[in-house]
Amino acid sequence: MTPVELSRTVLHAVRRAVDAGELAVAVLPERVVVAPPGPGGCGDYATNVALQLARPTGQPAPAVAELLRTRLLRTDGISDVVVTGPGFLNISLDGDADGRLVRDILCAGPRYGHSDTLAGQAPELHAAHDARAVVLMDAVARVLRSQGARPRLTCAHPPEDAWVRILGTPSDIPVGTGTGTRSDTLRPVPAPADPTPLGRDAARWALLHPAPHDRPHLGPGHDAAHLAQRETNPLFRVRYAHARTRALLRNAADLGFTPEPGPLTTGEDTQGLLPLLADHPRVLAATAAHRAPDRLARHLVAVADALAPLLPSVLPLGDEKPSAAHRARLALAEAAGTVLAGGLTLLGIDAPDHL
Repeated sequence: MTPVELSRTVLHAVRRAVDAGELAVAVLPERVVVAPPGPGGCGDYATNVALQLARPTGQPAPAVAELLRTRLLRTDGISDVVVTGPGFLNISLDGDADGRLVRDILCAGPRYGHSDTLAGQAPELHAAHDARAVVLMDAVARVLRSQGARPRLTCAHPPEDAWVRILGTPSDIPVGTGTGTRSDTLRPVPAPADPTPLGRDAARWALLHPAPHDRPHLGPGHDAAHLAQRETNPLFRVRYAHARTRALLRNAADLGFTPEPGPLTTGEDTQGLLPLLADHPRVLAATAAHRAPDRLARHLVAVADALAPLLPSVLPLGDEKPSAAHRARLALAEAAGTVLAGGLTLLGIDAPDHL
């Protein structure tokens, strides 16, 4: 069960409780957020839906949580539900949750985290005649499409030729005013210098990694940092981590074994990575909702940094024979690389297999 499927399962339990007259609420939540448990939590995922429903239903959050707990325990794929704190639901999944997460990511490929949550919606995005605004709008549109929306784009003036050729912005954005009642005008702080000398990938990262209200670091004294092939450059860390996962797959093939999702021995080299991979669908949904590609960019950096400790333990050492543990770790590394590649693609940035 993926986080998206679990979210739908919890929401279905809420609806069944309302239909049965156990909860009286006029407006149901459109979606339920599930995430790795916080401090004091347990299980595979946790949700605060009971706290959200407490006021509308006129019931204490622990009572709402206990009611939902009873229903969720009857659901296939859920082994246990524990209520903690003021009313958090902590959900444990049957069997090998980590292996299932890896399997789900590899099955979905770069589309892991994509959904139809926004299907039928056509948000209107408008950008000023500014390189950063147009790149931001393009990235937001990509993420919105990943969630099922069909955004409509307009720009104050036709994009400059260099923005299309070098930055990869669409060439056919129609001119508009952005004054419609449903128009969402994107107003990031403009770039202080021309980003095109950096080339497409570094320029887009330099414009998208900072939050829209933050000033990008561009121009003399800054451009070299965006092109540096070292760990101080977050884009390099993300792309290097992805390339390392592809190199591991090639090296494993030379040793005669392939990735196979399965139980993972939880340790310092995996405990930080798994929750981040599970959280990827939520990050994409939040990126779309807040029109903030910087959220996705920072998430990719976190995944890359959490992946680094795993990489040395993926392949057998010396005369060691490949084991089920090696295959499971290789599958986890491949899943992390898949998330990195899919995220970079949504930002309009290449994810090379060799770096």
